[in-house]
Amino acid sequence: MSANQTPPSATYESAFLKACRREPVPHTPVWFMRQAGRSLPEYRKVREGIPMLESCMRPELVTEITLQPVRRHNVDAAIYFSDIVVPLKAIGIDLDIRPGVGPVVEKPIRTRADLAQLRDLTPEDVSYVTEAIGLLTAELGSTPLIGFAGAPFTLASYLVEGGPSRTYENAKAMMYGDPELWADLLDRLADITAAFLKVQIEAGASAIQLFDSWAGALSPADYTNSVMPHSAKVFAAVAGYGVPRIHFGVGTGELLKLLGEAGADVVGVDWRVPLDEAARRVGPGKALQGNLDPTVLFAGTEAVEAKTREVLDTAANLEGHVFNLGHGVMPSTDPDALTRLVEYVHTQTAR
Repeated sequence: MSANQTPPSATYESAFLKACRREPVPHTPVWFMRQAGRSLPEYRKVREGIPMLESCMRPELVTEITLQPVRRHNVDAAIYFSDIVVPLKAIGIDLDIRPGVGPVVEKPIRTRADLAQLRDLTPEDVSYVTEAIGLLTAELGSTPLIGFAGAPFTLASYLVEGGPSRTYENAKAMMYGDPELWADLLDRLADITAAFLKVQIEAGASAIQLFDSWAGALSPADYTNSVMPHSAKVFAAVAGYGVPRIHFGVGTGELLKLLGEAGADVVGVDWRVPLDEAARRVGPGKALQGNLDPTVLFAGTEAVEAKTREVLDTAANLEGHVFNLGHGVMPSTDPDALTRLVEYVHTQTAR
């Protein structure tokens, strides 16, 4: 254990952290991306009338929302309730999360002069995160808390486009047309992201996930040359803490090996690639996370169990497996279907 690693905590022997470390587990651990969210009536109730970004800055509310799916579903890990643009808002970027649209940036970053908007993130900028995680770890006990952040490419996409995009033409135009500006933008975002993750780990998060939600828009060559070094910088910055590092993106079947090589201990897999094939692409020495298609949950219990069995069968020979969906829980998902899914995976994989 290096000097700045924390000693084993109450969560160290949890099924989730053991799976991340590729150790034998009592059952396959389960958590869901977006498990704390609109699928839960109790979430909709406590969020009523409170804008998304404001809700991320209220420690008691963040604590309650983060705990809701743990109480309801008996998942094996909590994920910190936040949004990938929170650190950008914290350093003063003029942005808002518009219902039905997503993050909208008032002044997109298109020139070198625009980089001045991106100052360093300090723990004081996000003191509400430290406070919320303190409250959470006290409540969670032996259940691990996953911290998270958006990866440099996905954050850059929002900042350059000015909001969500299907084509990323402005971001890619900068990447191809002004590679030096692109590299400086992503390097700055890597520092901000690493600082945000460090705050979460130092406050008590037991693992972290880097969401590169839109990395699937890139070819392997472009990812390797223009994006991967910056994600690798983030993972390297938190390596000394000894907490598992998870890396996830949507539509990243062609990038799975690279997502691992960037510095992840666990590679998240979306529903498009079976886990046995994903393991072949990623190579040895990594756990995998995934990968039930979120839409399966609308199909009734019998279908959910059949498709879950398929996922578990493809995961049978993995070094480590954390069961998850292949993307986030959809807002109209029946929460009881998620509760039954957790119970099913636990029962089917009990060792």
